[in-house]
Amino acid sequence: MASMVDLGYCSSSISINRPSKKPNIDCSIQTSPSVLHFPKQTSAHQLPTTGINTTSTTTATPHPKKNSSSTSSGDKSSTPQWNLLQRAAALALDVVESAMVSHERQQPLPKTADPRIQIAGNFAPVPEQPVQHSLPVSGEIPKCIQGVYVRNGANPLFEPVAGHHFFDGDGMVHAVQIKDGSASYACRFTETQRLVQERALGRPVFPKAIGELHGHSGIARLLLFYARGLFGLVDHRQGTGVANAGLVYFNDRLLAMSEDDVPYHVHVTANGDLKTVGRYDFDGQLNSTMIAHPKVDPVTGELFALSYDVVQKPYLKYFRFSPDGKKSPDVEIPLAEPTMMHDFAITEKFVVIPDQQVVFKLQEMIRGGSPVIYDGNKTSRFGILDKNATDASGIRWIDVPDCFCFHLWNAWEEPESDEVVVIGSCMTPADSIFNECDEGLESVLSEIRLNLKTGKSTRRPIISNCEQVNLEAGMVNRNLLGRKTQFAYLAIAEPWPKVSGFAKVDLSTGEVSKYIYGEERYGGEPLFLPRDPNSEKEDDGYILTFVHDEKTWKSELQIVNAMNLKLEASVKLPSRVPYGFHGTFIDAKELAKQA
Repeated sequence: MASMVDLGYCSSSISINRPSKKPNIDCSIQTSPSVLHFPKQTSAHQLPTTGINTTSTTTATPHPKKNSSSTSSGDKSSTPQWNLLQRAAALALDVVESAMVSHERQQPLPKTADPRIQIAGNFAPVPEQPVQHSLPVSGEIPKCIQGVYVRNGANPLFEPVAGHHFFDGDGMVHAVQIKDGSASYACRFTETQRLVQERALGRPVFPKAIGELHGHSGIARLLLFYARGLFGLVDHRQGTGVANAGLVYFNDRLLAMSEDDVPYHVHVTANGDLKTVGRYDFDGQLNSTMIAHPKVDPVTGELFALSYDVVQKPYLKYFRFSPDGKKSPDVEIPLAEPTMMHDFAITEKFVVIPDQQVVFKLQEMIRGGSPVIYDGNKTSRFGILDKNATDASGIRWIDVPDCFCFHLWNAWEEPESDEVVVIGSCMTPADSIFNECDEGLESVLSEIRLNLKTGKSTRRPIISNCEQVNLEAGMVNRNLLGRKTQFAYLAIAEPWPKVSGFAKVDLSTGEVSKYIYGEERYGGEPLFLPRDPNSEKEDDGYILTFVHDEKTWKSELQIVNAMNLKLEASVKLPSRVPYGFHGTFIDAKELAKQA
């Protein structure tokens, strides 16, 4: 939750035992049993007493350029050195928190914060895997695929001691490198400042933005965190993010992102392994968070991004980077209140900024509720701003009532009608990802037209009612981002939140072609990889996606021909790949130029 979690807390290792009354669970997450292997957690008073360490547990590594905040991942076995005052403070605060956790256990958790649901089955975490080569391949990997497929996901290092939402887990990147038809696999945690400190302490020490920061207990956790920060037991000055959502390759760097921090630079080694270089603030230019879905213009090579704050104004800022990583000045976007803004869109000339009905109201915590709420009195709208704007004076806001798009797949201009066309999945109930509700979630692929001349909007479902399915997570041909596209490739999120296959949708006709993984087989986001950037046909390429078999508990990378939806090859992976979030592909030429 952006800057709201620039705070932290320390918690003792306590198993979660809830009241015997079973929650009413209709979510498909919990249907597959799993055995979770978490590191043994330690108590604060067991740490060494010699020395004082109130900064980070990592060792600084100079960056080739000045003013970089990049650091190495540090010694994984290092522990903080506390003096007697710090040890006494840690023990006292642990006692307070233990009492708080004991009280919390008397109340049933909502499904959206119950770890027994949120990280059950193949949503459960896995340990790191060093690179393994020459994996079994069924079929033949197309010769044009040379590089590495990387996908991000939430993977908690430690067992939750209280509430936990799937989005709260530590970031882990899974990588399949392909060279001349041979494949390797590795998965590694992104060594965020948060994870490094927690690993050194031997237990979770930072608050879970969605699973824990609600109600009076959430306020108490924030106060505990402030106290621990005052005594130097935790350090949030170098960020609190988990880097578990987006991945983008820009300016010769693979960046792992979550919207509560700056990105983290992850290096793909020559043998296909992964190594965290450190927090990446674009050589001191980025002094705020950045959302997990920045956009790279395929023609200009520029990167466009937003940053939102849930505590203080400006609640929203827009900025861009030149292809060589030079940042523009921030453009402050005036908003009356902080808004959940997970994604946005670009066209050739504009950025399209959603200001929708899921908002942050921190005062709701005082009333015992969640700070992320649906505001029915607000009208959703989209702002159209020139890409090269230096201030927000020229932004055009156009109302789009009752619209919440967690993701926007593409947008383009149609000058003949003075319209900007936006393609997104409209989700109802809008806040169902964050707050428990009895309604079934629907995610409707929609075309939203914003008329710049009249200031009016229209919205229509792209797929007919008889073929309607939940479509969430996916992409268009990235060589056409911001331009009119015919096809979108989107995950079939059924039974929600699992993904049973993907759909290739003709955005003009609504025609749907489906690729289904099979009985008890589920996957994630489909990634479209163009066969050749100069191909005349937009769908000339391949779909890459992880698929997990819940019967055999085995995972694989499937490569599907995007034109005919026929399976070309399957790479058998040496370990389970949990269901996750977003990915990208870095070709061999780009890998060779990594910073």
